[in-house]
Amino acid sequence: MDQAHFPASGVSRAVLLTVAMLGLSAGLSACNTVRGAGQDVSSVGHDVSRGANASQNAITRSTNASPR
Repeated sequence: MDQAHFPASGVSRAVLLTVAMLGLSAGLSACNTVRGAGQDVSSVGHDVSRGANASQNAITRSTNASPR
């Protein structure tokens, strides 16, 4: 591009490029953070489910009830 279409100086371009790269790297790290948080929530859900199943099995065994 020539100066008429993009009149920014070399320093302005460097600053713009640096800001763009920082934004991109922050965005990519945020994706990892969200993915990790999703895995944590999923793990908690699995733990709750296992605990509920264990409780149900314990109640069934202690009351001699037939399981559903």
